[in-house]
Amino acid sequence: MKEPSDTAKIFDAVAASLLFLVVCWGLFLLDAFLGYHIKNYGLKPRHLEGLWGIVTMHFLHADWKHITQNSLGFIVLNSFLFYFYRSIALKVFFAILFLAPLIVWVVGRDSNHIGASLLIYGIFSFLFFSGIIRNNPPLMRVALVVITFYGSLIWYIFPIEERVSFEGHMSGFIIGLLCAVAWRKQGPQRAPYRFEVEPELPDDENAYWKTPEQKAKDVANAPQETTVTVKYHYKESDSSDAKSN
Repeated sequence: MKEPSDTAKIFDAVAASLLFLVVCWGLFLLDAFLGYHIKNYGLKPRHLEGLWGIVTMHFLHADWKHITQNSLGFIVLNSFLFYFYRSIALKVFFAILFLAPLIVWVVGRDSNHIGASLLIYGIFSFLFFSGIIRNNPPLMRVALVVITFYGSLIWYIFPIEERVSFEGHMSGFIIGLLCAVAWRKQGPQRAPYRFEVEPELPDDENAYWKTPEQKAKDVANAPQETTVTVKYHYKESDSSDAKSN
């Protein structure tokens, strides 16, 4: 199968990210202008009705600031995921989407957990640790960009703000790390170095590092040329054997 061009890869990565955000913004606008109160259907830890939140929480946001910040972070990090890890991006995405909320449902505070930040933290963690584990120069540069521009995210896996679901952030971060380890041998790999093996050359009897005694010994042990003389014998023609017409 023909490998898609870089332009096609970029388009697919951005399109996948935008598709997710279209759903998020659509639900948010319905909630904001039509008063459907959709945001109330987030993840509620240890409540059976809160299990729906394992899927719905990622698409629901509290206010304009919340959805705007998450949209900017998501479109960049998720596009990186689907561009640089194209072959395993869906597996990583859905692993974070489903597994991280399960942790929140078990250990989270009794509240309504919503927002795509759990996915953002999971993808951030995967991109960073995967680049280091694979020891692949292009992916290590991706990890460097991620930690440079989004490194401050790390503080919010700790309970430093009451309204922020640090449990969701920490859960996404942990699942992203586990994905990086579990699928480290899938997807892009570091190209192996190819070493050329040069044939072993015979020692030069005049090498500078040899002592005179070693040089003399090499000369004595060197195979001697032998001259072989080949003689050709020809039988002279006998006149009596000559045929006449």
